[in-house]
Amino acid sequence: MIPIRPVQDTGKPAGQGPAQAATAFLKPGALQLTALPPLSLYVHFPWCVRKCPYCDFNSHEARNGFPEQEYLDALRADLEQALPLIWGRKIYTVFIGGGTPSLMSAAGLDRLMSDIRSLLPLDGRAEITMEANPGTFEADKFRSYRASGINRLSIGIQSFNPRHLSALGRIHDGDEARKAVEIAHANFDNFNLDLMYALPGQSLAEAAEDVQAAIAFAPPHLSLYHLTLEPNTYFAKFPPVVPDDDTSAEMQDMIRERTGAAGYRQYEVSAYAQPGRQARHNLNYWQFGDYLGIGAGAHSKLSFPHRIVRQMRYKQPKAYLDNMRAGQPVQEEFEVERGELGFEFMLNALRLVDGFEVNLFAERTGIALNALEKSLTQAEAKGLLYRDHKIIRPTDLGQRFLNDLQQMFLP
Repeated sequence: MIPIRPVQDTGKPAGQGPAQAATAFLKPGALQLTALPPLSLYVHFPWCVRKCPYCDFNSHEARNGFPEQEYLDALRADLEQALPLIWGRKIYTVFIGGGTPSLMSAAGLDRLMSDIRSLLPLDGRAEITMEANPGTFEADKFRSYRASGINRLSIGIQSFNPRHLSALGRIHDGDEARKAVEIAHANFDNFNLDLMYALPGQSLAEAAEDVQAAIAFAPPHLSLYHLTLEPNTYFAKFPPVVPDDDTSAEMQDMIRERTGAAGYRQYEVSAYAQPGRQARHNLNYWQFGDYLGIGAGAHSKLSFPHRIVRQMRYKQPKAYLDNMRAGQPVQEEFEVERGELGFEFMLNALRLVDGFEVNLFAERTGIALNALEKSLTQAEAKGLLYRDHKIIRPTDLGQRFLNDLQQMFLP
C-alpha cells in the first residue's frame, strides 16, 4: 500500500464540502488524463473476533460486540458525502474487507448492499466480493449473503493444519476450514481461498499438504502468501522461528508446480486463478485503477482530468464514527505529485506476471512513459525487465527480485 502522508494543499479550502471539493479538483493542474480509469468501491469493516499475531491490517477485537447499526449509518453517510467526487462514474467491482466482515448479521449485510445499490450505478456484471473467516461460517447466513448480492467470497483459510492454525492465532481449526469451503461451494460459484506458507515450524511437506488440500476443493482462485513479520505486530515483537530462505524458495517452486499442474495460472505475485477467474477488484488496483474507500481507515485513489488524489479515513472505529457524525471522515488527503506517479504505477503494475500494455502508463498517469526511460533501460540491462513496443513486464528474475525492480523507479 502506498504510504499516506500529511495533508497537502489540493486547492481545496479547509472545511469545504465534497461538492466544492469536486469543483476544485476539476481545475487545471499538472496532469492531462485523456480518460478516467475504471472505478471500484472498497468498504472496510474493522472488527474481528481476535487479532491475529501476524496481522497489520486495520482490525480491532470486538470484545463486547460492535455497533452494527451505527456503523452502517456511518457507511451510508460516508458514501453519500463522497458522491460528488465520483459523480456519473460506474462502479465495476465492490470489495467488503476487514477485519472480519462475515461477523455482520444477514440483515446488516443486506442493508449495506441495499444502500450501495441505491446510491451508486453498479455495472450489471459487477464483481462483489466479501471476506469471510471460517470461524464465522453459518450456512443460513451465507445463503442470505448470496441472496443480498454478494457473488464472490474470499475465505481466510491460511492453513488446514491445526498446529499451524494455532501458531497463527486463528479462531478456526482444520475441520471448520473444510466445512467453510463446502458451504462456499454450495452457495457461490466464484470464491477465493487465502493460504499462507513459510509458517512457524512448517516443513516443505506440510506446505505441500496445505496446497494440495486447497486444490482438492477446486476453488476458482487461490491466494498464496508468504508469511511476513510486519512492523507493529505481535510477531514483530516476538518473532517466531520460520523456515529459512532456501526452504521458502522451495515452497514457492512447489506452489508453482502444483498449481500449474492443477490448471491454475499465476497472474500476480501471490494470485493464481483458473482461466477467466482472476480477481477483477485486485486487478483494478494493480493496473492503477481508481477506488473509493469508505469505512474506518479506508484508502481512496481518485483520478480527475488534471490530478490524482489520495485519501484516508480515520483509522480507529470510534474516531471514524465521531468524525463521520461531524461530517469529516477524511483524516488525510493529498494530491500525488507528478514526479512520484511513475513509481506508484510501477509499484502496482510490476506485480503482474504479464506486466502491462505500454499505452496504459500514459493513460493512467497522464505523463509520457519516456519520463522513466533511464530506469527502464537500467532494469532491462540487469535482466529484471522485458519490454517491446507493446508490453512491459518483469522477467522471471524480476519476479524473484521484485522489490529491487520496483525500487529502481523511486523518484
